[in-house]
Amino acid sequence: MIALFFRSVATGVRRRTAVRRCRWLAFAFSAASVFAAPADNRSTAYPYAGPPAAVAKPLQVLLLTGADHPAHAWRQTTPVIVTALHQDPRVEVRVVEDAHFLDSTALARYHVVVLHYMNWRTPAPGPAAQTNLQRFVEAGGGLVLVHFACGAWQEWPPFAGLAGRVWDPQRRAHDPRGSFRVEIASPEHPITRGLASFDTDDELYTCLAGDSPIEVLATAKSKVDQQVYPMAFVLRVGRGRVFHSTLGHDVKALNPSTLELFRRGVAWTAGQSPTP
Repeated sequence: MIALFFRSVATGVRRRTAVRRCRWLAFAFSAASVFAAPADNRSTAYPYAGPPAAVAKPLQVLLLTGADHPAHAWRQTTPVIVTALHQDPRVEVRVVEDAHFLDSTALARYHVVVLHYMNWRTPAPGPAAQTNLQRFVEAGGGLVLVHFACGAWQEWPPFAGLAGRVWDPQRRAHDPRGSFRVEIASPEHPITRGLASFDTDDELYTCLAGDSPIEVLATAKSKVDQQVYPMAFVLRVGRGRVFHSTLGHDVKALNPSTLELFRRGVAWTAGQSPTP
């Protein structure tokens, strides 16, 4: 009888211990479900929006290309120009190879349009693009022209007012390709301040015509006719600024000094300091 009594007591103790263990395990599981909820439940309560959006750079530049004279390899020169513009940490460049982009109101998203484009035997965008571009500049947008962009929109006379000077097919186009000296003619202008005159291997354009008031920043003397011609100049159109350089025939012609002119010209037309 005594042995039976102690056996029943031991059995009760084991049962009470088992019950306590079950209760403890239930509590632990409940706590774990609160403090270590599955990732999908956590994302439902606190939605993850992904990494922070990149902050837009203050100078949004549209580089328009995609057509030119066959002698101008725009597919080679475009990335060289883009790389140079990105030396300014404020600049973000978008390259568009269809000039009909100017038909769109999306043009208003940009601070500067760089024309690395000439519609050689290709129909140019019509009235909508022309009106958009002219309004863009007159309202305060920046415009930069590279090399043979001076020959674009031959059928649109007001383009001469935007470009300051344009290609005149009746004139001698340029000296034979070769080396010449580019002289800084306006050393106190923000674009050229601190820049030295430099030698380049390029086409010395002698074909520009127009009567808009311009400020010449750089010149070169022709070896053919001994005349001095503008290589880079600026003008104001409405509230907008224009920088125009006939330099940049090919990759070889896009030397560091020429690229620095374009980089500074972009910043200046956007109303920013050319040297960040």
